[in-house]
Amino acid sequence: MHATTADLRNTGSSTSGSDAGSGSGRGFGGRFRWRVVDIITASVIGVAAGLIFWAWGLAYNPVTTPLSAALPGLQGLFNGGWLFAGVLGGLIIRKPGAALYTELVAAIVSALIGTQWGITTLLSGAVQGLGAEIVFALFLYSSYRIWVALLAGVGAGIALSITDLTLSYPGSDTPFILIYSATSIVSGIVLAGLLSWLAMRGIAATGALNRFAAGRESRALV
Repeated sequence: MHATTADLRNTGSSTSGSDAGSGSGRGFGGRFRWRVVDIITASVIGVAAGLIFWAWGLAYNPVTTPLSAALPGLQGLFNGGWLFAGVLGGLIIRKPGAALYTELVAAIVSALIGTQWGITTLLSGAVQGLGAEIVFALFLYSSYRIWVALLAGVGAGIALSITDLTLSYPGSDTPFILIYSATSIVSGIVLAGLLSWLAMRGIAATGALNRFAAGRESRALV
């Protein structure tokens, strides 16, 4: 059977539609593909955060000893300082794995410099980064409003509570578990969620994030 001119036109239209759909699929996938600038920026965030983590660790005991003496578990209010790397990385890079990567890099850097928690720092970093990562994933890496950042802080705080209660405070009684978990989550919301979102907006305002969606979004709001 010979194809008519109309048949050829219909076939061409069908093929074009298929190609357009494939192109759309490639575009969707490309949105989540890591660029070199993403890797470099996430690494810089991780290294800088790792230095802060290390300094935070030096101040931890002097600051939290009075808190835990006043009410055991209250030291969790200081824990958010170890959670911001993943949230900030996720807010800026906006790609799958960004929160986990930046938090883990920060943990590695602080461990290499030297912390009182040794190799367990790496496990904590991975779990805490995963806590924030899960929240960004639940929103399909498409929403980075302030309340999503706060929820990422909650996720990181829950993850920290799980690792700390398992590794550092095994066998703790129920009041301690509840107080430590609650204060860690509150700290995650404020120090990791809110401050990371404000930091992202502040950095974007300088023009340093012009190659990122976070920077373009900031300019659009001005």
